[in-house]
Amino acid sequence: MTQPAAITPELLASLDEEAVAALARRLEEDDYPSPFAGLQDWHLLRAVAIHRPELARPYVHLVDQEPFDED
Repeated sequence: MTQPAAITPELLASLDEEAVAALARRLEEDDYPSPFAGLQDWHLLRAVAIHRPELARPYVHLVDQEPFDED
């Protein structure tokens, strides 16, 4: 089993609208081989919502948290 990729500033900077939309689609479909794969995507979307909120705004409902303001 391979170790999941770390959520780094470089990874977050490399994401664009299309990549975040694909991430949200996977979470909405919830068709993962294991619960841990889904959890990894959830953590990534949560990190995007915190560090790049402009990309995650349409998908914040998937983070399943109270809205937050990091400014």
